[in-house]
Amino acid sequence: METVLANLLTILNNWLEQAGQNLPKLIAAVAIVLLALGLANLVRRLLVRTLRARQTDPELIALLARLVRGAIILLGLVLALEQAGTDVSALLTGLGILGFTLGFALQDISKNFVAGLLILITQPFDLNDTIEVAGFTGKVLDINLRDMVIEAADGRYVRIPNGDVITSSLVNYTRTQRRRISLRFTVASQTDLPQAREIALAALQDLPGLLNPPAPEVVFDTFGLLGIEGTAHYWINTRQTDYWSGQTAGLHALQSAFQTAGIEIPIAEPRTTPQ
Repeated sequence: METVLANLLTILNNWLEQAGQNLPKLIAAVAIVLLALGLANLVRRLLVRTLRARQTDPELIALLARLVRGAIILLGLVLALEQAGTDVSALLTGLGILGFTLGFALQDISKNFVAGLLILITQPFDLNDTIEVAGFTGKVLDINLRDMVIEAADGRYVRIPNGDVITSSLVNYTRTQRRRISLRFTVASQTDLPQAREIALAALQDLPGLLNPPAPEVVFDTFGLLGIEGTAHYWINTRQTDYWSGQTAGLHALQSAFQTAGIEIPIAEPRTTPQ
């Protein structure tokens, strides 16, 4: 009995000695965990506040907040384990191999997921914006973490992977407050060009949504097959008129002004099929 008690006392003394030696490390590990928790909550609040100010989607805010908070806490746990004397290299190696394997197997999904996060954070477009991306032009109907859906100008519904959106040039026509329209036209070779230019400039002044400055400009630049070719440049406010309406209005104004002034607009003769 005395031998058993002696052995228990020896084990207890050894445990107390090891605990005393490891106590500073354990305290430091607990401090690291508490610091990580506090930092995670602070970063989460700052992130939520910033994204709300940018009017980001609430579901995305919640997702990003959880991801960032979890990443900081995980990093704190790893540092705490290392501080407590635990060898975390094997654990990190295993996690790295697992992450690489999963990433390789799901590279398309993960690429679109990350691209979706970037799109929702940077917000290069909103729902109902008219954009041009990846060879398609249309209105944005839906945005999610995998792809986006647009309604093309011809009525087609097109799903574009987020990875293609991120890597392609994107034009947002809705956010463009002004656009330049360039109209090509032709007048007869015998036309008085200074007069034709003044008539064209006067015709453009009354267009709906016209911006001035920059002032409209008319330039003759080419001797064509039918006559002298020129271009009318003018800018419109897209908040007052859309691009296609502005283009049609400009074409109609030039046609009416030239006809009134007696300036000939040559028209190619239709081709006839030999009998």
